[in-house]
Amino acid sequence: MTVEQPQQEEIKPQAASKAGWGTAAAVIAMLLLLVGGGAVLVYYGIHSRTVSANTLAAETRVDAVMAVSVIHPKMGGADEEVVLPGNTQAFTDSPIYARTAGYLKKWYVDIGTHVQAGQLLAEIEAPELDHQLQQAKADLATSQANLKLAQTTADRWVFLLKTQSVSRQETDEKTGDLNAKKAMVDASENAVHRLEDLQSYEKVTAPFDGVITARNTDVGALIDAGANSPARELFHLAATKQLRVFVNVPENFDRAAQSGAHATLQLAEFPGRTFSGTLVRNANAIDTASRTLLVEVDVENPTGELLPGSYVSVHLKMPGGANHGFTIPANTILFRSEGLRVGVVRDGHAQLVPITVGRDYGNELEIVSGLTLRDQLIVNPADSLVSGEPVRIAGAEGTSK
Repeated sequence: MTVEQPQQEEIKPQAASKAGWGTAAAVIAMLLLLVGGGAVLVYYGIHSRTVSANTLAAETRVDAVMAVSVIHPKMGGADEEVVLPGNTQAFTDSPIYARTAGYLKKWYVDIGTHVQAGQLLAEIEAPELDHQLQQAKADLATSQANLKLAQTTADRWVFLLKTQSVSRQETDEKTGDLNAKKAMVDASENAVHRLEDLQSYEKVTAPFDGVITARNTDVGALIDAGANSPARELFHLAATKQLRVFVNVPENFDRAAQSGAHATLQLAEFPGRTFSGTLVRNANAIDTASRTLLVEVDVENPTGELLPGSYVSVHLKMPGGANHGFTIPANTILFRSEGLRVGVVRDGHAQLVPITVGRDYGNELEIVSGLTLRDQLIVNPADSLVSGEPVRIAGAEGTSK
């Protein structure tokens, strides 16, 4: 019994030693696993931050390049149209004055009345003129009586001269008196005719067909024919069956102002409607103050719906083949001290290209030289734009370098 106890005591320390080594190995393995996992996490974290930083830098570089919208020039049409303002006027427009002095007895028309040529508009009461006419007629009767007596006397003296009963001198005197009496009759007749004409002006009539646009008198008003003071307008008459439209055409569009050319008119009070007119004449001279050519367009107005004095837009066609250049929008132009420029995108950079402008169409300009149809024009370029500046076309993929 005493011999076996030491053997058991030797076996127990060996088993304990093996168990300790196993525990240590497990601990070390766990430590290694933890260290390796942390390293992996650190690696992936650094890589993710690096990728994000690179992406941000790339996006920043893209955003730093100016984005622009572009368009291409277009060929100018052979039937370019110019739109100009104009004012309508009555084809015939006239004030009506009195030719006889007196008082207005009665008026028969008012504003807006359509009248015919020769229609009675008003009557003037002129008693002094009537009395003058009566006196002139009496003077004419006296002159005619004296002429009759002188004619009889002259005939008698001519007959007596044949028998040598009277002298030739006395006969010539009687004949001269006859001629004087004839002249007095002629003068009296002319005086009567003059006063009769003045009396006829007591009735104021329309000189042509039209519409009364103003009445500036009333019953009892003193009518002065202008002998002592400027005459006063009684009525204003306008012929509106046909209207005149006067337009000032800029000098660079004067080829559209050819007599006989067709014109189209538009008025704000008739939306969606157009009226046809004909360019009947032009001034054949440029106004040096406005640099325009005055032209007249006649428009038929049988219904009278177009009113004199209305504002109209007149559309004139340019003659075919008048425009051979390019046209570009006005919002692509840059005004620089060295002249007009446009921004063109070439190889990812903006280039300021000088241009030569032809005609100005308002929202568009004719370009005579400096551009091609393939050029990409920058729309609404910034005033700070300089040649060589990197740009990118809005909506296009990729960046400009």
